[in-house]
This record gives sequence, C-alpha cells and structure tokens, in this order.
Amino acid sequence: MPHTHETGKAPRMPAPDEVEVLGLVPLLEPFFRGSVVRDLMPAPLRDAMETHGLTPRHGAVLPQLLAGQPLTVSEIARRLHVSLPTASELVGSLSRAGIVQRAEDPANRRRVLVSLAEEFRPPLETFVARRTEPLLRALDRLSPNDRAGFLAGLTAWVREVQS
Repeated sequence: MPHTHETGKAPRMPAPDEVEVLGLVPLLEPFFRGSVVRDLMPAPLRDAMETHGLTPRHGAVLPQLLAGQPLTVSEIARRLHVSLPTASELVGSLSRAGIVQRAEDPANRRRVLVSLAEEFRPPLETFVARRTEPLLRALDRLSPNDRAGFLAGLTAWVREVQS
C-alpha cells in the first residue's frame, strides 16, 4: 500500500510491525556519514571529488561503470532511477573532473558512451571493496529469497524517496 502525504491530511502513523523496521533506519547513519566515506576513499578519488565539488549523487554513477562495459547516459539514468537530464548533468560533472570519459558510440553516432577513466579504476575498486564490506557480509547470510526481498524493499524505498 503506497504511503503518500496529501496536503491537509495528517501523515499515517506506522503500524506496530513497521516500528521495528523504522527503528533500524537511524542505525545505518554511520554507513552514510561523510567523514567515514571520505576516510575509506583512496586519495586520488577523494581529491578529484573534493576539488570538483562532486557529491554522493555523482559517486553513485561510478560503481555502475566498474563492470568495464561503457554505458549510455540513458542506461545510467535507468539504473539510478533518475531523469535523463539529471544523469546527463552527473556524467558531465564527472567528465569535467576527468573521472569518466565520454565517447561517441561507433554503432550509433547519436549515442554517447560513458566509461570510467582508467586511472580511476584502481582507486574506485579499492573504495567499493572497502565501502561494501558490511553490506556484502550481510547479503552472504541471506537466502536467495531473502536477497530478492531485500532488493525489492530497497528499490521501492529509493523510488518513494526520489519521487
């Protein structure tokens, strides 16, 4: 059941079985604390992000490019659940910082392919490995069905927060 706030209506109070979930959310704060993220980031990546005023939203693009296959801006937008103009703006800032490269798609010259600049691959791989350790350990303890439920829940939550 969607939970939307309508103007003039009081927000819905959580049901007793939802309170436990809500109580866990603030406990994730250390994972998102800027100083923790900054300390895990290798110097070349941290310096580029700080010098160019890049934010966690910019950083969300980077793991998408680790697989090595260049992506179109449309694919990045779809993966991040953001609009095409937002994805284009993020990629543009990362490109100006030299962290990503844009190139014409040889198969379709109207499309732009985005890839990770090779000098940033090792620092990004190190950062992602450090950053994802707690999540990967948690996922290792989940059954395939529980993983699917976890993914579905997080995806739904992201969509609600972004809308």
